Amino acid sequence: MKSIYHLRPLLRSGVNCICSNVPRRSLSTSAISHHENPLGLPRAGSPPSLPRMQRGLPQKRRVPHITKTILVSSAKGGVGKSTIAVNIATAAALGLHTSPPSSTTPPPSSPSLHPKNRPLRVGLLDLDIFGPSIPTLLNLSGPGHEPSLNIHNQLLPLTNHGVRCMSMGFLLPEGAPVAWRGLMVMKAVQQLMWEVDWSGRGGEDLDLLVVDMPPGTGDVQLSVGQQLVVDGAVIVTTPQDIALIDAVKGVNMFRKLNIPILGLTLNMSHYTCPTCSTPHNIFGRGPDSVNKACQELEIDVLANVPLEARICEDADDGRPTVVRDSAGEVGRVIGGLVKGVVGKLWNGDEEK
Repeated sequence: MKSIYHLRPLLRSGVNCICSNVPRRSLSTSAISHHENPLGLPRAGSPPSLPRMQRGLPQKRRVPHITKTILVSSAKGGVGKSTIAVNIATAAALGLHTSPPSSTTPPPSSPSLHPKNRPLRVGLLDLDIFGPSIPTLLNLSGPGHEPSLNIHNQLLPLTNHGVRCMSMGFLLPEGAPVAWRGLMVMKAVQQLMWEVDWSGRGGEDLDLLVVDMPPGTGDVQLSVGQQLVVDGAVIVTTPQDIALIDAVKGVNMFRKLNIPILGLTLNMSHYTCPTCSTPHNIFGRGPDSVNKACQELEIDVLANVPLEARICEDADDGRPTVVRDSAGEVGRVIGGLVKGVVGKLWNGDEEK
């Protein structure tokens, strides 16, 4: 039975693909879609199986070609999580975590340098099946932005601003809903986790995979925590207590799954008046309640990202704010956030 939500025809060869030297295949919109293969990927044989432990739970493993994996989660929608995830990924690719940042740092092709001292090779995985926004945020939506397949029928990421990306949004016509029940959603999540080829030219590994998680603390979060080796989670919230309550639930869930909490990012923490340069707490009581909650939870505050109208404009234009103005306030804040994350991920590794 054909799915009523057909995948986009993947007919363009080599457009926005990071692996131009790898043979590509197209993905047909007439592919049969069912609960074992919701993305309609061609099958040359049996789908990849998940190694299991004795009691039947999937055995955790790393995504192939990925060195470190972090989750960006909020447990609540509408707090700017995806925008933060995109800016984290792009800032790491630009090297905004280095000292001095960006243009004076060596290229990421220098494997002898410690990750703290160079731009990173970064991937961004959008696991929000029902509301994928990464294609819009990275200007990879619309005709001409369809992923191809490699010779093993794996999806090849698209790339922009130096970040390799994969999202359900690449596989659907614009405006098409994903009206799937849980089993189809979970199979799609597994395919996005395990059937994407993140290797680039020459098969080099990525330093960092940033996973943009869907809101909530449900099936997707549990499956990711049970199947994937995760090196840390970044929790995003806004100053309102109603958002902070869910952020705390997210922290507690990840701790139950033995996923380290890298810290909390307070988005839209304040608005700075352009006339008098005075910061104003637009939402809630500002950072005080968030700082108190972090102290109780014994986690760090990674960054206080200000409320700026330009961030919204940049998101709509598909250009991360750290790309438009890496030296501005938001660029400096996100650069500091990534520096803290990279420092924790590679803490203890010998620097070169």
